[in-house]
Amino acid sequence: MKRVHLEILEELKEVAEQLDDSQIKSSMVTLSKANRIFVAGEGRSGLMGKAFAMRLMHAGYHVFVKGETVTPSIQEGDVLVAISGSGSTTSILLTAEQAAKVGAKILLVTTNENSVIGETAHEVIRVPAATKSRQPVETATMQPMGNQFDQSVHILLDAIVISLIQGRDNINDYMKEQHANLD
Repeated sequence: MKRVHLEILEELKEVAEQLDDSQIKSSMVTLSKANRIFVAGEGRSGLMGKAFAMRLMHAGYHVFVKGETVTPSIQEGDVLVAISGSGSTTSILLTAEQAAKVGAKILLVTTNENSVIGETAHEVIRVPAATKSRQPVETATMQPMGNQFDQSVHILLDAIVISLIQGRDNINDYMKEQHANLD
């Protein structure tokens, strides 16, 4: 069991080493300037997006998740973070197109920057990990389905939040105060 865990961690390290730091830094600037941040993803990508949204909320950002009943309309000055391994998830494409029509910026997190959503996006972070599609250009993995992509996205988005909050005094205390308290 320990061997499998260590092999997964090694795979994630290999993916992280291939990330384009300039894409990440540019995206961080876009996020930091956003009036509000909206996050969209389907299935497991959506779960990674919800985790990202929660961390951003804890850090003091105005963030919403597509599909929740309390999510307001997206507007100019807002950013949509669209997560799609293939870059072609139909519902995420429609969401990105709708957001672009009102002047919101689109940030796509994907394995395929030349995808249909990539054409709509203002910025892309390419995560060079395997998805359930197992395209020839994707990284080899021992893991099934899109596990490698999901895990890589989760860690990448955590790293973005950590980088956005670095240098803020008492950030852990601030984030703890934002944590849910209606048990």
